[in-house]
Amino acid sequence: MLKREDLTEERVEELIAEVRKQGRFDALTKEEREESRRGFLETAPDLSKGLWVFGYGSLLWNPAFLYEKDVPAKLHGYRRHYCLHLTMGRGSPKKPGIMLALDAGGSCHGHAFLISPNLIESETTILWRREMISGAYLPRWVQLNLNGKTVPGMTFVVNRQHSRYLPQLDEADLLKRLSQGEGHLGSSREYLENTVAHLEEREVKDEYLHHLLNALNKHYPAQKK
Repeated sequence: MLKREDLTEERVEELIAEVRKQGRFDALTKEEREESRRGFLETAPDLSKGLWVFGYGSLLWNPAFLYEKDVPAKLHGYRRHYCLHLTMGRGSPKKPGIMLALDAGGSCHGHAFLISPNLIESETTILWRREMISGAYLPRWVQLNLNGKTVPGMTFVVNRQHSRYLPQLDEADLLKRLSQGEGHLGSSREYLENTVAHLEEREVKDEYLHHLLNALNKHYPAQKK
Protein backbone atom coordinates (compact mmCIF):
# COMPACT_ATOMS: atom_id res chain seq x y z
CA MET A 1 0.00 0.00 0.00
CA LEU A 2 1.14 3.51 -0.80
CA LYS A 3 1.43 5.56 2.38
CA ARG A 4 1.34 9.31 2.80
CA GLU A 5 4.90 9.29 4.12
CA ASP A 6 6.01 7.67 0.84
CA LEU A 7 5.03 10.86 -0.97
CA THR A 8 7.58 13.29 0.39
CA GLU A 9 9.70 15.08 -2.19
CA GLU A 10 12.79 13.27 -0.91
CA ARG A 11 11.23 9.82 -1.22
CA VAL A 12 9.92 10.52 -4.72
CA GLU A 13 13.41 11.55 -5.85
CA GLU A 14 14.88 8.43 -4.24
CA LEU A 15 12.43 6.20 -6.14
CA ILE A 16 13.23 7.91 -9.43
CA ALA A 17 16.97 7.46 -8.81
CA GLU A 18 16.49 3.78 -7.95
CA VAL A 19 14.60 3.10 -11.18
CA ARG A 20 17.14 5.01 -13.27
CA LYS A 21 19.92 2.78 -11.97
CA GLN A 22 18.23 -0.09 -13.82
CA GLY A 23 17.67 1.74 -17.09
CA ARG A 24 16.27 4.89 -18.65
CA PHE A 25 13.32 6.49 -16.88
CA ASP A 26 11.96 9.87 -17.94
CA ALA A 27 10.67 11.90 -15.00
CA LEU A 28 9.50 15.43 -14.38
CA THR A 29 11.65 17.55 -12.10
CA LYS A 30 10.32 18.91 -8.83
CA GLU A 31 10.09 22.32 -10.48
CA GLU A 32 8.18 20.96 -13.48
CA ARG A 33 5.68 19.16 -11.23
CA GLU A 34 5.11 22.30 -9.19
CA GLU A 35 4.73 24.46 -12.30
CA SER A 36 2.14 22.00 -13.61
CA ARG A 37 0.22 22.01 -10.33
CA ARG A 38 0.15 25.76 -9.90
CA GLY A 39 -0.68 26.40 -13.53
CA PHE A 40 -3.56 23.93 -13.38
CA LEU A 41 -5.02 25.36 -10.17
CA GLU A 42 -4.88 28.85 -11.64
CA THR A 43 -7.50 27.75 -14.16
CA ALA A 44 -9.75 26.24 -11.48
CA PRO A 45 -13.46 26.88 -11.12
CA ASP A 46 -14.66 28.16 -7.76
CA LEU A 47 -12.84 26.24 -5.02
CA SER A 48 -14.42 28.02 -2.07
CA LYS A 49 -16.35 24.86 -1.16
CA GLY A 50 -13.47 22.51 -1.83
CA LEU A 51 -12.01 20.42 -4.64
CA TRP A 52 -13.61 17.23 -5.97
CA VAL A 53 -11.09 14.62 -7.21
CA PHE A 54 -12.33 11.69 -9.31
CA GLY A 55 -10.82 8.28 -8.50
CA TYR A 56 -11.13 5.27 -10.77
CA GLY A 57 -8.26 2.95 -9.77
CA SER A 58 -6.00 2.87 -6.73
CA LEU A 59 -7.50 6.09 -5.35
CA LEU A 60 -10.59 3.99 -4.60
CA TRP A 61 -8.74 1.84 -2.08
CA ASN A 62 -5.51 3.69 -1.34
CA PRO A 63 -5.98 7.46 -1.74
CA ALA A 64 -3.09 8.53 0.56
CA PHE A 65 -4.36 12.12 0.64
CA LEU A 66 -6.68 13.80 3.12
CA TYR A 67 -10.31 14.34 2.14
CA GLU A 68 -13.55 15.40 3.78
CA LYS A 69 -15.88 12.87 2.17
CA ASP A 70 -16.22 10.59 -0.84
CA VAL A 71 -19.32 9.72 -2.86
CA PRO A 72 -20.13 7.59 -5.93
CA ALA A 73 -19.46 9.48 -9.16
CA LYS A 74 -19.73 8.99 -12.90
CA LEU A 75 -17.48 10.62 -15.47
CA HIS A 76 -18.57 10.88 -19.10
CA GLY A 77 -16.08 11.01 -21.96
CA TYR A 78 -13.42 8.75 -20.43
CA ARG A 79 -13.06 5.03 -19.76
CA ARG A 80 -10.70 2.75 -17.87
CA HIS A 81 -7.93 1.45 -20.12
CA TYR A 82 -4.77 -0.53 -19.37
CA CYS A 83 -2.38 1.38 -21.61
CA LEU A 84 0.73 2.52 -19.73
CA HIS A 85 4.06 0.65 -19.69
CA LEU A 86 5.10 0.29 -16.05
CA THR A 87 8.61 0.00 -14.58
CA MET A 88 8.12 1.40 -11.07
CA GLY A 89 5.53 1.00 -8.32
CA ARG A 90 3.84 -2.22 -9.47
CA GLY A 91 6.37 -2.96 -12.18
CA SER A 92 10.15 -2.83 -12.61
CA PRO A 93 12.66 -2.85 -15.49
CA LYS A 94 13.13 -6.60 -14.97
CA LYS A 95 9.42 -7.29 -14.42
CA PRO A 96 7.55 -4.63 -16.41
CA GLY A 97 3.86 -4.38 -15.79
CA ILE A 98 0.96 -2.39 -17.15
CA MET A 99 -0.93 0.49 -15.52
CA LEU A 100 -4.54 1.57 -15.70
CA ALA A 101 -5.44 5.04 -16.94
CA LEU A 102 -8.43 7.09 -18.04
CA ASP A 103 -8.51 7.22 -21.83
CA ALA A 104 -10.86 9.09 -24.13
CA GLY A 105 -14.22 7.57 -24.96
CA GLY A 106 -17.15 6.04 -23.09
CA SER A 107 -17.83 6.65 -19.42
CA CYS A 108 -16.52 5.53 -16.05
CA HIS A 109 -18.04 4.87 -12.64
CA GLY A 110 -15.81 5.67 -9.67
CA HIS A 111 -15.76 7.86 -6.58
CA ALA A 112 -15.28 11.57 -6.01
CA PHE A 113 -13.23 12.74 -3.04
CA LEU A 114 -13.80 16.22 -1.61
CA ILE A 115 -10.69 18.04 -0.40
CA SER A 116 -11.61 20.88 1.94
CA PRO A 117 -10.60 24.40 0.88
CA ASN A 118 -7.92 24.79 3.55
CA LEU A 119 -6.18 21.57 2.45
CA ILE A 120 -6.19 22.07 -1.33
CA GLU A 121 -2.60 23.33 -1.36
CA SER A 122 -1.11 20.48 0.68
CA GLU A 123 -3.22 17.67 -0.80
CA THR A 124 -2.76 18.65 -4.44
CA THR A 125 0.98 18.68 -3.74
CA ILE A 126 0.62 15.06 -2.60
CA LEU A 127 -1.48 14.23 -5.67
CA TRP A 128 1.07 15.69 -8.08
CA ARG A 129 3.91 13.73 -6.45
CA ARG A 130 1.80 10.60 -6.81
CA GLU A 131 0.36 11.03 -10.30
CA MET A 132 2.80 13.30 -12.12
CA ILE A 133 6.17 11.63 -11.62
CA SER A 134 6.75 10.93 -15.31
CA GLY A 135 4.18 13.10 -17.06
CA ALA A 136 2.31 10.04 -18.33
CA TYR A 137 -0.89 11.56 -16.94
CA LEU A 138 -2.41 14.98 -17.53
CA PRO A 139 -4.64 16.84 -15.04
CA ARG A 140 -8.05 17.76 -16.42
CA TRP A 141 -11.06 19.73 -15.20
CA VAL A 142 -14.15 17.60 -15.71
CA GLN A 143 -17.85 17.53 -14.89
CA LEU A 144 -18.76 14.81 -12.38
CA ASN A 145 -22.19 13.31 -11.90
CA LEU A 146 -22.81 12.78 -8.17
CA ASN A 147 -26.13 11.00 -7.77
CA GLY A 148 -27.76 13.14 -10.42
CA LYS A 149 -26.04 16.37 -9.43
CA THR A 150 -23.30 17.74 -11.71
CA VAL A 151 -20.28 19.34 -10.08
CA PRO A 152 -16.89 20.48 -11.42
CA GLY A 153 -13.91 18.42 -10.38
CA MET A 154 -10.53 17.19 -11.52
CA THR A 155 -8.94 13.93 -12.51
CA PHE A 156 -5.83 12.63 -14.26
CA VAL A 157 -6.10 11.22 -17.79
CA VAL A 158 -3.53 9.47 -19.93
CA ASN A 159 -1.07 11.55 -21.91
CA ARG A 160 -1.38 10.01 -25.36
CA GLN A 161 1.86 11.69 -26.47
CA HIS A 162 3.92 10.02 -23.74
CA SER A 163 6.47 7.32 -24.62
CA ARG A 164 4.86 4.94 -22.10
CA TYR A 165 1.46 5.04 -23.83
CA LEU A 166 0.63 1.65 -25.38
CA PRO A 167 -2.82 2.00 -26.96
CA GLN A 168 -2.88 -1.15 -29.08
CA LEU A 169 -1.78 -3.98 -26.78
CA ASP A 170 -3.46 -7.24 -27.66
CA GLU A 171 -5.03 -9.19 -24.83
CA ALA A 172 -2.31 -11.85 -24.71
CA ASP A 173 0.41 -9.24 -24.13
CA LEU A 174 -1.76 -7.38 -21.64
CA LEU A 175 -2.41 -10.54 -19.60
CA LYS A 176 1.30 -11.39 -19.62
CA ARG A 177 2.15 -7.96 -18.24
CA LEU A 178 -0.56 -8.24 -15.60
CA SER A 179 0.82 -11.62 -14.55
CA GLN A 180 4.49 -10.62 -14.35
CA GLY A 181 4.55 -6.95 -13.32
CA GLU A 182 6.04 -6.46 -9.86
CA GLY A 183 7.72 -3.58 -8.04
CA HIS A 184 8.20 -2.00 -4.62
CA LEU A 185 4.44 -1.39 -4.17
CA GLY A 186 3.43 -4.93 -5.15
CA SER A 187 2.23 -6.52 -8.36
CA SER A 188 0.15 -5.49 -11.34
CA ARG A 189 -2.13 -8.45 -10.57
CA GLU A 190 -2.80 -7.15 -7.04
CA TYR A 191 -3.70 -3.73 -8.44
CA LEU A 192 -6.31 -5.28 -10.73
CA GLU A 193 -7.66 -7.53 -7.98
CA ASN A 194 -7.94 -4.65 -5.50
CA THR A 195 -9.62 -2.35 -8.00
CA VAL A 196 -12.23 -4.96 -8.95
CA ALA A 197 -12.85 -5.86 -5.30
CA HIS A 198 -13.44 -2.25 -4.29
CA LEU A 199 -15.68 -1.60 -7.27
CA GLU A 200 -17.75 -4.61 -6.24
CA GLU A 201 -17.97 -3.24 -2.67
CA ARG A 202 -19.52 -0.15 -4.23
CA GLU A 203 -21.83 -2.32 -6.37
CA VAL A 204 -20.10 -1.26 -9.59
CA LYS A 205 -19.37 -3.80 -12.31
CA ASP A 206 -16.80 -2.72 -14.86
CA GLU A 207 -17.08 -5.26 -17.67
CA TYR A 208 -13.59 -4.47 -18.99
CA LEU A 209 -11.83 -5.05 -15.66
CA HIS A 210 -13.95 -8.05 -14.70
CA HIS A 211 -13.21 -9.67 -18.06
CA LEU A 212 -9.46 -9.09 -17.66
CA LEU A 213 -9.41 -10.53 -14.13
CA ASN A 214 -11.31 -13.64 -15.23
CA ALA A 215 -8.99 -14.11 -18.22
CA LEU A 216 -5.91 -13.55 -16.04
CA ASN A 217 -7.03 -16.17 -13.53
CA LYS A 218 -7.73 -18.59 -16.38
CA HIS A 219 -4.45 -18.21 -18.27
CA TYR A 220 -2.15 -17.30 -15.34
CA PRO A 221 -3.64 -18.78 -12.17
CA ALA A 222 -2.46 -17.01 -9.02
CA GLN A 223 0.25 -18.88 -7.12
CA LYS A 224 -0.90 -20.15 -3.74
CA LYS A 225 1.10 -18.66 -0.86
